[in-house]
Order: sequence, then C-alpha cells, then structure tokens
Amino acid sequence: MASFFSNLVQYQRLFQMFFVLGIGGNLLCGFQISVINYPSMHIKRFINETWLERYSSPLHQESLTLLWSLIVSIYCVGGLVGCLCIGYLSEKYGKKKCLLFNCLLIIVAALHVGFSKPAKSFEMILIGRALYGLSAGVCLNVHIQYAGEISPKKLRGFANTLPPVFFTLGKALGQIMGLRDLLGTESLWHLLLASCGIGALFQLIFLPFFPESPPYLLIKKGDKEGCLKAMKQLWGEGNYQEDMDDLMKEKEALKSTKTMGVLELIKEPSLRWQMNILVLLVMTLQLCGLNAIYFYTFEVFRTARLDEDLIPYISLGVGICELFSMILCSSIIDRFGRRILLWGGYWLMALVLTFLVATLLLKDQVFWMSYCSVIFIFLFIVAYGTGPAGASISVMIEIFNQSARSSALVISGTICWVGLVVIGMIFPFLVEALGPFCFLIFAGVLAISGILIYLFLPETKGKSVMEIAEEFSTLHFGKNVLQIVGRKSYKEYTCTKL
Repeated sequence: MASFFSNLVQYQRLFQMFFVLGIGGNLLCGFQISVINYPSMHIKRFINETWLERYSSPLHQESLTLLWSLIVSIYCVGGLVGCLCIGYLSEKYGKKKCLLFNCLLIIVAALHVGFSKPAKSFEMILIGRALYGLSAGVCLNVHIQYAGEISPKKLRGFANTLPPVFFTLGKALGQIMGLRDLLGTESLWHLLLASCGIGALFQLIFLPFFPESPPYLLIKKGDKEGCLKAMKQLWGEGNYQEDMDDLMKEKEALKSTKTMGVLELIKEPSLRWQMNILVLLVMTLQLCGLNAIYFYTFEVFRTARLDEDLIPYISLGVGICELFSMILCSSIIDRFGRRILLWGGYWLMALVLTFLVATLLLKDQVFWMSYCSVIFIFLFIVAYGTGPAGASISVMIEIFNQSARSSALVISGTICWVGLVVIGMIFPFLVEALGPFCFLIFAGVLAISGILIYLFLPETKGKSVMEIAEEFSTLHFGKNVLQIVGRKSYKEYTCTKL
C-alpha cells in the first residue's frame, strides 16, 4: 500500500495523462459499441417518420431493416479504414497530434448525430456513425501505444491494461446512460448518441499540456533533451539514465532499419514468432465466447425467473463486473506477469464454459440449474477481465520494437474489425444450429490457446524490448538450432564409435 501511494505521488502527472487519454480515448469507443442498442426502436421510428414526411408513403420493412443494419455496421467499416490509415500517420506526426485531430473528428461526428433529429435527417446519423467508427479505428490503435510508451518499465503492465479498462468503463457507461430512466428515451436518444463529443472536447482542451511519448521523441525525432524532459515531466525528478540507455540501445538497433510497413512486418523472419503470438491473441479474444455470453445473458436471466424489469439492471451488473475485473487485472499484472494471466485465464474460461453448457442443458430438468448458469456467467466475465482482456494488450505492445509496433497494431486492429463483421454475421446462425453446444467450440479454442501461450510466450514483465527480442530469438528454428542438432549428432556418433 505504501508503494502504491509513493507511486501515486511521484507519477501524479503520468496518472493525470492516463485519465485524459482514457476519457477522450477508449472510453468513447466502448460507449459507442454498447449504447447503439438502447435507442434502436426510437431510431427506426424516426427513420420511418422522416421517410413518410418526405415521400408521403411508409418505408418498407425490408428497407428499414437494411438502413438500420447499415447504421450499425458502418461503424465497423469506419473503424477498419481508420485502423489501416493510422500506422503511417502516427509514425509521421506522433501519437499526440493524431489524438488531437481525432478529437475534432469525434466532435464533428457528435454534431451530426446530435442535430440529426432536429434536422429530420437520418443520413446525418449514418455520417456520424461512420465518423465515430473512423475515430475508433484511430483511437484504439494510438491510445494503446501512447499509454505504453509514456510509462516506466515498472508501471508498463498497469499502463497497458488501462485502455481496455476505459473501454469497459465506456461500455458500462453506455449501458447506464441508455436506460429508459436516463437518456434512452424517444425525446433524448439523439443526445445520448452525441454525448461522446463531451469526452472528445475534454481531451482536446487538456492533452496539449502533456508531452509526446519519450520513445517517439528519442527514436523517431532524435530529440534526446526533449525525451529526458518528457520523462521528468511525467515521472517526476530522478535519474533516468537506465531508461535512456534502453532507448538508445533500441535506437542503435533500429538505425539500419526503417519503419516497417505491414507487408514488411509480415515477411520479416526475425519477428515471425511475435507475429504468431499477436495473431493468436487477437483471434482468441474474438473467439473466446464473450459475445455468446452476452447473447445468452437475457435468456438465462429469464429462465431463472427474474423480474423482467430487473433484467436490464442485472445485465448492467455483468458489465460492471467486467469493469471491476479489468481494474483488478491492472493492479496485479505487474506482480504476477502477463504469461500466467493469459494461459491461466484461458484455461479457467474454458472450464467455466464447459460447466455452463451442462447447466444450460439441465435447466429444464433441475430448477436451480438456471441460478448456476447465472453464477457461471459472472465467473466467466471475472476470468476474462482479470486475465486475457488486459494481459493481451500489454503483450501486443511489449513484444514489438518501435519500428514494428505501429504496423503490428494495424494488423491486430484489422483482424479485430474484420472479425467483428464476420462473427456478427455468422454467430446468430451458429447459435441457432448448435444452441448451448456452441460454447464447447469456444472452450476448445481457449484450451488450445492456453497450451500455445504456455509453451511459446516468454514472460515480458519488467524487460526491455531488446531483452524480449532475445528471448523470442531462441524460438526461431533456424541455423542455430540446426547447428545444435548437428553438434549433438556428432557427439552421439563419436560416443558410438568409441
């Protein structure tokens, strides 16, 4: 506890910057993902009424469904475009300038959505949602990098888990504000969707008072004095020679290499294992069964005979449970490390899903099985939030150097956005065909991923980028391994001869 308060005092400016980054960053992305479901009926009614007023005829149900689907899905399309663009932009202009521009983008989007109802234009909702998606593609990439790069090594795990914490906080905030007791009403839904502009304005005002990330200043700009000044501004007065030496080693190692593009990173043999781990982490997050859990939540609560009026609030409790689990992860990740939180979390989630399938199948035979299902849903959320949800992001940041990090996050972001679209299309059919047995697929994915992480991911806690790269180099089955095998064969042959 004493160590916590001493860090809080020494790194107070750093924690202030975390807060500014989070309020205008991942919090808004999580908010937009969760909040769109609450005013859906009001938006559909608004579209229909607007169409009727314009053309004196009602909109066909198929066309209305198509327009609503477009409003929902265009967010993912915008996110994919933003993700593909931000790698180049963040390397050229820095994380700080990209986020400031992103704030302006969010404010423009909020104005479009906010004035769509007074202007009687559902097209403005489409434009606003597309701009929100574009900003999310930028933010999810830059916020993660920025938070990790401004942190000292001993707080790096904590810093890397903060973006998903703010993302989860945004989802919970969207669930709260979307309730019919607050802004989820027919008269206020446009203000609900436009409220993201407040967080963006907050960041736009306060972010200029904070520095660019020290690694970017030293490695990309060659500004040694600016780098040291940024460290002292964020970390307080002290001797940061060791941190400067680590950055200088990375700078020297990258002197002969330029910033890698996406294709160059994919083809780079020395980063092959890092890329394998990156793809494994992203795909496991997509296929861990979290969406299935949220899909089944209402059905399980109804089966447990809970009051219909209470179900939205209990579902909100699931989101808040995820938030507190993420906060717990951020507090323990620098003590336990990333590796154990990943493989341990995967195996625990797989075990919980297996028990959940059993309780869902037996709910009609044994009445109290429905209550067990509710408990297992909360246990799954705790296992997800405490382990993989935070540790995955931290590992993605730490295993790549400055020249490859942006492109690596572009790849992970692209997989995430494409996965959201594809899984969103396939998942309903999967649930309809398999029912509760679909959880066994997710359990299998989690079990296999846990084994692979246990075998092939080195611990990254408290290590520099160069130290992590050296550990990964032992996994490369190249000339060194062949030489070792050759020497071993030679010795065996000599012994046999003697």
